[in-house]
Amino acid sequence: MKSLIKVVLVCLGFSLAYLALWPVPIKPQIWQAPSSTGYTGEFAVNQKLDNFKSIAIGQLTGPEAVVESESGMLYATTHEGWIIRWSVDAQEVESWVNVGGRPLGIDFDSVGNLWVANAYLGLQKVTPAGVVTLELSEVDGQPLLYADDLAMDANNKIYLSDASTRFSAKEHGGTLAASLLDIIEHSDNGRIIEFDPQTGQSSTLMTGLTFANGVAIDEAGQFLLVAETGEYRIHKVSLQAGNRGASSVILDNIPGFPDNVHIGQNGRYWVGITAPRSKLIDDLAGKPFWRKVIQRLPAFLRPKAIHYGMVLAIDENGKVLANLQSPSGKVYTTTGVAETDQHIYVCSLTAPFVAKYDKKNLGLN
Repeated sequence: MKSLIKVVLVCLGFSLAYLALWPVPIKPQIWQAPSSTGYTGEFAVNQKLDNFKSIAIGQLTGPEAVVESESGMLYATTHEGWIIRWSVDAQEVESWVNVGGRPLGIDFDSVGNLWVANAYLGLQKVTPAGVVTLELSEVDGQPLLYADDLAMDANNKIYLSDASTRFSAKEHGGTLAASLLDIIEHSDNGRIIEFDPQTGQSSTLMTGLTFANGVAIDEAGQFLLVAETGEYRIHKVSLQAGNRGASSVILDNIPGFPDNVHIGQNGRYWVGITAPRSKLIDDLAGKPFWRKVIQRLPAFLRPKAIHYGMVLAIDENGKVLANLQSPSGKVYTTTGVAETDQHIYVCSLTAPFVAKYDKKNLGLN
């Protein structure tokens, strides 16, 4: 019995030493999490996303972003590196071109090139003929470790989020794993990049973001809306001369993690909410030691995304215009919305389908 007790004590000692001392990749910073009011008020629970038409994408997964071309075709990125496309009435999608890595945000320029924020590779361009080139992989001497979302102005200038300059999506287990590392560390290292394809010039427009994510630009090119996932908020960033780069928070204390931001119709900007906030992450905001302990736990014991669908439409000042949810998780890990004249398409980080909705059924004009 004494021998057994000794073995148990030794094992317990090793376990405690491991949880307290084993090296981890994060260097957690102290921060102040806003007190969540949950799904109340303008974020009140509803089931408006539960009824949808599923657009199956074959054996592929994770249609992170959807965009409509000038011809009315829909294009989406997938976890497996494929850009898929389909027509409005199509029953099946076409696997158009594989760009490698993990493509996330996409947008078309004025001559029909599709630009891709590839989390593993950087900024890519795909010509109408399907030729893929890498156009940007480093800015201001720092590699693009996590190209996430992008938006283009009328002159084809690109605004790109580099979600984390600390944790490479390619080298830290993929986009979800790297995002969790960055959010748990909370070192405010994300940035927004400005890139002019005509001149090849790039620069950093905004820094100090905890996981810089969605980027949308207004039609006049006067401002950006930027999602800061780790702080549960949306920034409005000026692009006007004399005030360029100045920002203000227009929507704060969102009850989930904001992801992509896409421009819609009639003054709407759509924000995907990937998952509800984690009470544990918020409670440990001021306890960096315990966040390291969590990182040492087996992966199945660490915080993970809950299947809960939610997208918001806001105006340029952050007023909530539409709040669509699926508490049942029929749609889940919702990353954003593409809006056309008759439909909205809800994207997902991990689902094997795109969710299609008739705008009339949602009360959207």
